[in-house]
Amino acid sequence: MYVKVSMDGAPYLRKIDLKVYKGYSDLLKALEYMFKLTVGLYSERDGCKYAPTYEDKDGDWMLVGDVPWEMFMLSCKRMRIMKGSEAKG
Repeated sequence: MYVKVSMDGAPYLRKIDLKVYKGYSDLLKALEYMFKLTVGLYSERDGCKYAPTYEDKDGDWMLVGDVPWEMFMLSCKRMRIMKGSEAKG
């Protein structure tokens, strides 16, 4: 399942296949490499400059890691790496 990934401040999008990744840690490592940043796992995110989010099938924006991986795979429509300050507020 391909989804588009955007990042705040980046002038380009990436398209990734979620089926390639085994879980959140693999996905986040790939995003860090693609965008040259650090996001950390869901439980480690405090203090990180960026927070990975996704739009679910209902149109709501959620933090990556909020739901089990299988549910994320079924509901993710697109992803956005936003500034951590925006994700919290």
